[in-house]
Amino acid sequence: MLMPRIGRSAASALRTPTLRSTFTQPRSTPLTAALMSKRWESSAAAAAAVQPTPEDLQRLNSLRNIGISAHIDSGKTTVTERILYYTGRIKEIHEVRGKDNVGATMDWMDLEREKGITIQSAATYAQWGGTNLNIIDTPGHVDFTIEVERALRVLDGAVLVLCSVSGVQSQTITVDRQMRRYNVPRISFINKMDRAGANPSRIIDQIRHKLKIPAAALQVPIGAEDAFEGVVDILANRAIYNRGARGEDIVYGEVPAHMVDTVNAAREELVATLAEVDDEIGELFIEEKVPTEQQIRAAVRRATIARKFTPVLMGSAIKDKGVQSLLDAVISYLPNPTEITNTMLDIDNGEQVLDVVPHSNQPFVGLAFKLEEGKYGQLTYIRVYQGRLEKGQFAYHVKTGKKIKIARLVRMHSNSMEDVDSVGAGEICALFGIDCASGDTFTDGTINCSMSTMYVPDSVISLSLTPKDKNAPNFSKALNRFQREDPTFRVHVDSESKQTIISGMGELHLDIYVERMRREYNVDCITGKPQVAFRETATSKAKFAYTHKKQTGGSGQYGRVVGYIEPIDSAQHAELPYEFVNNVVGGNIPTQFLPACEKGFMDGLKEGFMVGHPVVGVRMVLEDGQAHMVDSSELAFRLATLNAFREAFKASGPRILEPVMLVEVSAPVEFQGNVLGSLNKRKGMIVDTETQEDYCVVTSEVPLNNMFGYSTELRSATQGKGEFSMEYKRHSPVMHSVQEELIKEHQAKLAEKK
Repeated sequence: MLMPRIGRSAASALRTPTLRSTFTQPRSTPLTAALMSKRWESSAAAAAAVQPTPEDLQRLNSLRNIGISAHIDSGKTTVTERILYYTGRIKEIHEVRGKDNVGATMDWMDLEREKGITIQSAATYAQWGGTNLNIIDTPGHVDFTIEVERALRVLDGAVLVLCSVSGVQSQTITVDRQMRRYNVPRISFINKMDRAGANPSRIIDQIRHKLKIPAAALQVPIGAEDAFEGVVDILANRAIYNRGARGEDIVYGEVPAHMVDTVNAAREELVATLAEVDDEIGELFIEEKVPTEQQIRAAVRRATIARKFTPVLMGSAIKDKGVQSLLDAVISYLPNPTEITNTMLDIDNGEQVLDVVPHSNQPFVGLAFKLEEGKYGQLTYIRVYQGRLEKGQFAYHVKTGKKIKIARLVRMHSNSMEDVDSVGAGEICALFGIDCASGDTFTDGTINCSMSTMYVPDSVISLSLTPKDKNAPNFSKALNRFQREDPTFRVHVDSESKQTIISGMGELHLDIYVERMRREYNVDCITGKPQVAFRETATSKAKFAYTHKKQTGGSGQYGRVVGYIEPIDSAQHAELPYEFVNNVVGGNIPTQFLPACEKGFMDGLKEGFMVGHPVVGVRMVLEDGQAHMVDSSELAFRLATLNAFREAFKASGPRILEPVMLVEVSAPVEFQGNVLGSLNKRKGMIVDTETQEDYCVVTSEVPLNNMFGYSTELRSATQGKGEFSMEYKRHSPVMHSVQEELIKEHQAKLAEKK
């Protein structure tokens, strides 16, 4: 899964064949295109010749853009709260589920504080030891995975927080996959070292084997569970303790005598692991020379930035231990903006991949990665990749070609903001009153280029939504706002029932939006039964030879198409799960009608005949056809292809596909039988069971259609001690008996509507 060291945007572009359709060029004549191309070539040459100022280089070297990511309830927000406190950004600490009912700084929404989870990623900035930190705290719940996706898209490094007992969990693996997608280096922080059953060595093994990345500890814990006192820095060979009311006083001491051998063994393990990923340490290791502390630190930084290695630190954020050492590691081992290669696509030169120059004296290029509706209008978060953004200047929206004036520029601290006059390359800021979408690029107008957009997963669950008050004016306003903010939240009106259907990543995801409509827009809604995002597919090759003939007064309609459809592997064509191939020779179908044939194929994919859901995993090959000089038209060939596809699809052994979820259940060992029974009852396939001290973790694959109401059943089966998380795995064929039931239900619905 590790990718070669290419630009982050280029990596995303290579993975996304549909990238060309993600932005629309302003209309231009060949002359203006040539002028723009010349202007860009000259500006690119000039940009390469301009050297950064010493002040700008110093600013960039002392800047880190980091994200805090993890599985739900690993302690991300608690870690971020301590970081803000120790860096002086906040004066007192509040807990996620604290008794004072204030809530953590980064969880500013009422819903977040009530439920004790992070729903939206929150940005802030701080300073530690002369280094500026832009920090984004992200959600851990799989339903809000887009928040993690867009945060990692614009960050240079990340802290992966793991629980000292649970270790690598399902969402940890998802976050790891997102970090690899955007080539983000990471530091691993084992949190909750004060918990019963804390075992850091087991967690490090899980990082190596489950996440497939070499890892080694930079620290050894002094005690564990209730006796956890501090850590030993194995590079500096000294003990680190946190003292004071909130752990703000750091005390260094000698390594406890009983831990000397353990520390030496950990240091040897670190050097051996680095020798496998770093050439300099590898040579010293072969020559049996002992590397110095500086050599090891330099090797850890090189290997971390190259994404060949992750250093592991440990502590307990809730007990105020180990967070300052984590901050030191962020500055020492994570990259500054000049050490990450980002790329952009030159629109005028066939989307040629160009390197971004992260200096403030270059032409401005920025990416809007998050939208939020504030009390002053739409708030647009922007990462400045190149150049400088100043208050009062004009920026160009690449997608629309519009010229926009920057009236107000702010830095965010959770839900509060601080006005600034300008921000340089590598910074994260926010703008007001900009009409754009998530993933849009802005420039200063001297260059016409675009950053690649972020990956947006498909929705897996839908439900109907009806306002109690039919004349509620804010209903459509709320839905439009939520769609702009969240690309995974989709809305459409069912053409037959005329109901509004909302789609998202899970039950919690949609519940949160329904609740937000009630609180923020005073719109009470009635929700229907959740609907699963089924798909239909072909299982065998089927030929077609269809003639569309319709004669009325005047010219009629005529089009004949001949060919076949065949199944393709949807997993291998995940970005575009269908294909249209034109093998017509001899001009039997005139070239001007071929796009209409493809449109007819696309029309057929929108709705299958079995349950009315989209068709995927199908390739249509057009081999021959026939046209009439007078009666043939685009409409005729579009209808001919549509009807030909429908006939062939019925003969291709069609199957219904359902979303299968990877479900991870954690519960005390005494309830393991109950958990296994509940999953088997829901037609789950057990993938793995693992026992950790007095807890068991069961991993299984269960159809989403069988998972509704599982949280209530799990609570009753485990006396409220069990918890579970699930994420989308793949679409798989349903059993034949289930397929027949689904078809009958669909036919009954159609009969009712008639």
